[in-house]
Amino acid sequence: MPNIRVSTTPPTAELPTVELPPIATDVLVIGGGLSGTWAALAAAQAGARVVLADKGYCGASGVAATSGPGHWWVPPDADARAEAIRQRMAIAGGIADPAWMERILDITWTTLPTIADVYDFSTDETGTVQYRGLRGPEYLRAMRRKIHKLGVRILDQSPALELLAEPGGTIVGARGLRRQRGEAWTVRAGAVILATGGCAFKSRLLGSHTNTGDGHLMAAEAGVDFSGMEFSTYHTVAPAHSTMTRSMSFAFATYYDGEGREIAVPPGDATRTLARAMLEGPVLCSLHRMPADIRERLRRVQPNMMLPFDRSGGGIDPFTRRFPVLLRPEGTIRGSGGIRLADDDCGTAADGLFVVGDAATREPVAGAVSGGGAILAAWALSSGVIAGRAAAARAVRHGRRADSPARPLGQAGLRPARHAASVDPRAVTAAVQAEMLPYDKTIFRRGPALSRSLSLLDGVWRDLRDHLHGEGAATAGETVQARESAALTAVARWCTRAALDRTESRGMHLRVDAPAAAPAFARRLIVGGLDRPWSRFDGPAPQPLDHPATTQAGAA
Repeated sequence: MPNIRVSTTPPTAELPTVELPPIATDVLVIGGGLSGTWAALAAAQAGARVVLADKGYCGASGVAATSGPGHWWVPPDADARAEAIRQRMAIAGGIADPAWMERILDITWTTLPTIADVYDFSTDETGTVQYRGLRGPEYLRAMRRKIHKLGVRILDQSPALELLAEPGGTIVGARGLRRQRGEAWTVRAGAVILATGGCAFKSRLLGSHTNTGDGHLMAAEAGVDFSGMEFSTYHTVAPAHSTMTRSMSFAFATYYDGEGREIAVPPGDATRTLARAMLEGPVLCSLHRMPADIRERLRRVQPNMMLPFDRSGGGIDPFTRRFPVLLRPEGTIRGSGGIRLADDDCGTAADGLFVVGDAATREPVAGAVSGGGAILAAWALSSGVIAGRAAAARAVRHGRRADSPARPLGQAGLRPARHAASVDPRAVTAAVQAEMLPYDKTIFRRGPALSRSLSLLDGVWRDLRDHLHGEGAATAGETVQARESAALTAVARWCTRAALDRTESRGMHLRVDAPAAAPAFARRLIVGGLDRPWSRFDGPAPQPLDHPATTQAGAA
């Protein structure tokens, strides 16, 4: 097991911060990215008082703020939507839900144009407004302005550390830190929405630095489980010298191995083909096939795409010169797994707790494959709207719970079981990355390797659970880092356990030792647990058409 212990000195102080008086509100949104701002907007429009706490700066944090989100945008024509859903269901691995797809198409279509008062949508040559694609930085800034106008209270640079629960388990708020002010905040609320994003395991994916699985860990401490965590192997091509993971331009890429030979990339299998080549040696790329008109528009459409090339020593012209590339893991961000939905309102198994965006499982709309940008952007918007409205309604029914007894739920990375030794959170992160980032462990999975990874990660978890003390850290930043490392470890264990127990290949989950899809596994795999991760398949196994039970059901 990796050595992550660094000393034998127990902590001597509590959180080195000033405790602020508790804030009472109707709805607390944790996370200020795309789904979080849509959730806050919907809750505020429903009449709720809303507090939004962002780990970074709301309007600039998260993966959407660095991209050009295009939404799944299909007109309200029955045939067009049926065909769009049919196409997605054909590749979803048998575990998506057409009713959810129809729902997010409708909500996205009717809701996205309503931010025209704060966002300047582009028009085409005929003057028709183009709603589908937006400019990420402007989009998120517009959402901040929109919710601010409605009176949402925004706590920037204020990562949440733990949820608060009443004795019966109902979630009634959260605690966290305002890093720049050295203050500890507490918010008591009638409903809490987790919009904390996915987990990229600090892979240097652009915009993902704050996406460390914090909401997943907080949800698990509240007794919530997860679904689809094995579908966490999406990778994005990026120049090797940068974190620029905007992938549109690579649709025109030609790849070469270290000997200068062109690599044949089959349609739909770029990730695995390139990963195999990268395991053998360097891979170079050229964008010489990009049409001239697209090259000319590129700096306007995706201006940050060209920055790494311009800033390289002497500059690199990617249209005439070959440059090295690698694959950046996206983990659960453009995977499809996350916190399991317990109802149609984006509620979870914990009373009073909702989940949206990449923090939630996207299996209902993506299945076993990635939703890419378009479907996931539509999901972020629509799940935010659904949860925001439901949370506001719940707060009306149950009140703000400001005076009810509540206990903090945070443990690993905050309040260890023992203090006999100290754990270095940076060593924890490195140990997790050693199991979750290498291509031969994540893209090409094998049972024995997964078992070894899970055993190593279990050992890391035991050490940090017993000895990693965030509350005794010298600074707020160290407290946050300790909690992040615990969250990274927890998410890694759920992903690995799910990958080990799905002994087949389906969607983006490839088991080299079980390369075929098994009909009995055409269902969702639920995982959960902190000290002892567990898994189970959801619902009965699909029956063959000639099975007696199927025949009897049909006859009935």
